[in-house]
Amino acid sequence: MSNLYEKTATELAGLLLDGKTSSVEITEAALNRISTLEPRIHSFVNIYPDLALAMAKDADKRIKEGTASPLTGIPIAIKDNMCLKSRKTTCGSKILANFSPPYDATVVKSVKDEGMVILGSANMDEFAMGSSTETSCWGPTRNPWDPERIPGGSSGGSAAAVACGQATVAFGSDTGGSIRLPASFCGVTGIKPTYGSVSRFGLVAYASSLDQIGPLARDISDIALLLNLLCKHDPMDSTSVPIQHPDFTTFIDKPVSGMTLGVPVEFFNKLGNKDVEKSLSDARRVFEKLGVKFVELSLPSLDYGIAAYYVIAPCEASSNLARYDGVKYGHRAEQFDGMIDMYCRTREEGFGPEVKRRIMLGTYALSSGYYDAYYLKAAKIRTLITKDFKKAFESCDGIFCPVAPAPAFKIGEKIDDPIQMYLTDVFTIPVNMAGLPGISCPAGFSREGLPIGMQLIASHFQESKLVQLVAAFQRETDHHLKHPAI
Repeated sequence: MSNLYEKTATELAGLLLDGKTSSVEITEAALNRISTLEPRIHSFVNIYPDLALAMAKDADKRIKEGTASPLTGIPIAIKDNMCLKSRKTTCGSKILANFSPPYDATVVKSVKDEGMVILGSANMDEFAMGSSTETSCWGPTRNPWDPERIPGGSSGGSAAAVACGQATVAFGSDTGGSIRLPASFCGVTGIKPTYGSVSRFGLVAYASSLDQIGPLARDISDIALLLNLLCKHDPMDSTSVPIQHPDFTTFIDKPVSGMTLGVPVEFFNKLGNKDVEKSLSDARRVFEKLGVKFVELSLPSLDYGIAAYYVIAPCEASSNLARYDGVKYGHRAEQFDGMIDMYCRTREEGFGPEVKRRIMLGTYALSSGYYDAYYLKAAKIRTLITKDFKKAFESCDGIFCPVAPAPAFKIGEKIDDPIQMYLTDVFTIPVNMAGLPGISCPAGFSREGLPIGMQLIASHFQESKLVQLVAAFQRETDHHLKHPAI
């Protein structure tokens, strides 16, 4: 069957159950697509044809025996910061270039239990620190819509793989926009679930109070299936919340008439790109046609969100990355004079410039005499941001806003200007600061043909509302159905 790589997981599941194709055939199509495009796009760090085909054969056996699950046999890419037992997990960093974990992350175990097919590990910004997937020690991933441009970060490899058909679905992680930005730039759908709804056990930490695993796919139907797989309590993760999650697929066909979306003036006042403004204006008209009401609201603390984030996240990174010292695992310098010199040389050789920058920022902010001036104030701002969102949700079902200030920029354009790079996250960071669920879905294209995403934000553990709203939007639009001509 031709063009299997263009189909969604929902479509492939139907074909598998009807016996019109096999998981092996689907997996071979994905591997062929990877082989063809990988030299140009570089979505992957490691590709595992042997593992993928073995899992595909097992999936076909399950389907034949009638023991298949909804996602059995579907190919998936796993971001390179999620532990995959006995396979390399590098986090895009030289310091973990040869690290193979002795266990699976909980989300990876769920994938295996479901009978999905793991194609390989997707490229990412080093330790998820970046908005462009340019800081990976393995080199940048390129945007399938224009290989001269970035795919977004830090889950750029995951988004690019889905966008160009190398993987049907993928997992990413989102600390300040790292699922939603790549989804927007690559024209796919990606959700950051509520903090605590998806297990972080086996996710290599960047900023532990902000990190969250989530799925990327071509449309909301696949996102709903993946949320059903991911959203569950895990006793191995102390931040996992023991609540009962709904079947997210039951919200796909629900009408949205009578729902209300809030429009934060703080976000739209910062917009200056005409293509993004037009796409969001067109998206708003689609919702209004469906009977959704819009109300203007204010989230005054958001103006301080990006400054507070770039205190909190580097502080937590400084603590989390202290474990990479050349003693227990990972890279160790070959030439050194004593233990302290070994620490210094190992970290100097193993970490890239952006990781070093954030470690130094965090270490400074946590140092004696500066904790109260920086980290404590940032924590207080975080509380204010959360309160602003809670107040907003008293008058609306969700918040409607941009994902990024502009479409994807060119590779190398901002890599030497960290302030401009950090400002790429201005619309996504507040969601992580408040621990809320946020989704990006395709909402249009720029005059240059680059995808533009729309962001919807809901209250804690209300991912179902996001599924409901995006499903209604995607029934009325075709942005998510378009593929890059590569």
